[in-house]
Amino acid sequence: MEISEQEKNVLLSFQESEITEHVVYKKLAEISVGKNRQVLLKISQDELTHYNIWKRYTGKDIPPNRIKVLLYSILARILGLSFTAKLMEKNEMKAEKKYSALLHRYQEAETVLRDEVSHENLLLSMIEEKKVEYIGSMVLGLNDALVELSGTLAGLSFALRSSKLIGLAGIITGIAAALSMSAAEYLSQRAESSESRQPLTAAVFTGIAYIFTVVILVAPYLLLSNYLYALLWSIINGIFAILFFSFFVSVVKDRSFKTSFLEMFAINSSVILISFVVGLLVRRFLGVDI
Repeated sequence: MEISEQEKNVLLSFQESEITEHVVYKKLAEISVGKNRQVLLKISQDELTHYNIWKRYTGKDIPPNRIKVLLYSILARILGLSFTAKLMEKNEMKAEKKYSALLHRYQEAETVLRDEVSHENLLLSMIEEKKVEYIGSMVLGLNDALVELSGTLAGLSFALRSSKLIGLAGIITGIAAALSMSAAEYLSQRAESSESRQPLTAAVFTGIAYIFTVVILVAPYLLLSNYLYALLWSIINGIFAILFFSFFVSVVKDRSFKTSFLEMFAINSSVILISFVVGLLVRRFLGVDI
C-alpha cells in the first residue's frame, strides 16, 4: 500500500502517541498496587499493540515523547491516577477527531482504534482511588472556603482598611471555619453510614481543601501593605482556584468544565459583591475607623 508523505506524517504522530502512552501507563503501573496495577499494565500493553499496527504502515520506530512522559508522571503523583489517565484519554480523543479523515484507508487500524476507545474507557472506570471517592468532600471544603472567606475578606477590607488586621482576621476565621467544616463533614458521613467513604478521611479531605483555599486567599494581605491591591490579588487567586478545581472535577467526573466553572464563579462573585456593600455600610453607620 502506497502512502503519501503527508499521510505518513499523520500515521507517525499516531505512532508517537501510542508509544508515549504505553510508557506512561507502564510508569503509572509501577507506582500502583493491586487492581490498579493490573488495569494500567493491561492498557499499557494495548497501547504497544496499537503502536505496532501503525508501525506496519510506516515501517519506522518512533521514540516516546519524553516531555509528556515526565509531565504525566508528575501529574499522577500530585493529582492522582484517575485524573492523569482520563486527561490522557481526552487528549487522545481530540487527536482521533483530527486524523479521522484518513482512517477509511486503514480498515484494520480503524477497527482497533474504535475498540481501543471503548475498551480503555471501561478499564479506566475500574481504577479505584481515594481522591475520586472523596471529591465531594474536597468540593465542599473548597467551595465553602471560597464563598465564605472571600466574602469575609471583602467585607473586612472595606471595614478595617488595614492589610495586616484583615490578614490576621482571615487566618483566625479560616482556621476556625476549616475545623468546623471538617467536624460537620465527619458527623455527616457518620450519619450516612457509607461503606465506601470513611468519615474521618472525608473530614480530612474537606479540611485540607479548606486550608489550601485559606492560604491562597489570605496570603496577599500578609505580603502587601495596600489592602485594595491585596483584595484584588486575593480575588485573582480565588478565580485560579475555581479554574483549577473545575478542570479537575470535569476531567475526573466527565462533566462540563464551562458549566462547573461558571456556577462556582457566579456564586463567589455574588457573595463578594454583597460583602463589599456590607463592609461599607458597617463602616459608615457604626462609625468604625481603624
